[in-house]
Amino acid sequence: MDNSSVCIIVPIFNEEQVVRKIVQSLVADKFTAVIVDDGSSDNSLQSILDLPVKILKHSTNFGQGAALQTGFEFAKKNPNLEIFVTFDADGQHQIKDIENIISPIKENKADIVFGTRFQDDKTKMPFLKRIILKMAIRYTNLSTGVPLTDAHNGFRAMNRTALNEMQLNLNGMSHASEIVAIAHKANLRIAETPVEILYTKYSKAKGQSILNSINILSDLFLR
Repeated sequence: MDNSSVCIIVPIFNEEQVVRKIVQSLVADKFTAVIVDDGSSDNSLQSILDLPVKILKHSTNFGQGAALQTGFEFAKKNPNLEIFVTFDADGQHQIKDIENIISPIKENKADIVFGTRFQDDKTKMPFLKRIILKMAIRYTNLSTGVPLTDAHNGFRAMNRTALNEMQLNLNGMSHASEIVAIAHKANLRIAETPVEILYTKYSKAKGQSILNSINILSDLFLR
């Protein structure tokens, strides 16, 4: 399997500061990159128009769940693609970890693989954020019946069997729990693998702040 059969779905919303560097790295590694612009009002799209990627665009900001579903629908229609990875555009996810997260699928050991921040000590996470995320993970584990160590990491991979089951109805951050619930209901083979998440000043400002973790809890409990 070459990297062109691996589809990297990247939702973006006002990421002009970092998105070109990330997309260039994906292209350099020969991955098939599908960029879903979720109503950006900056120059995110203009910064990558010259790169060999597929660009899908929302007319307004619908939320990350909606952006992922747009990417899923495109991928379902492309039979040459075999593995599908969801990857954030703010620089927190590491391209070097893509091979680790897709390996269980390539080895036919899993249908969907969730990246986890909690199985090693590579990810340096603020203490309060860790506590809040643990609460969200506990809720997701109880509500879905799937005992994951990390349910709200946007870095995940799936094969076509799993992709075909994906029909997200939750546009906000609770789409992460919805993906877990879909996988469980469809009796997909589920695995986790450690990934390193970088909490930079930029990524915190873009959605990795403590406030965003609280928003995840609110989205879960109030939906």
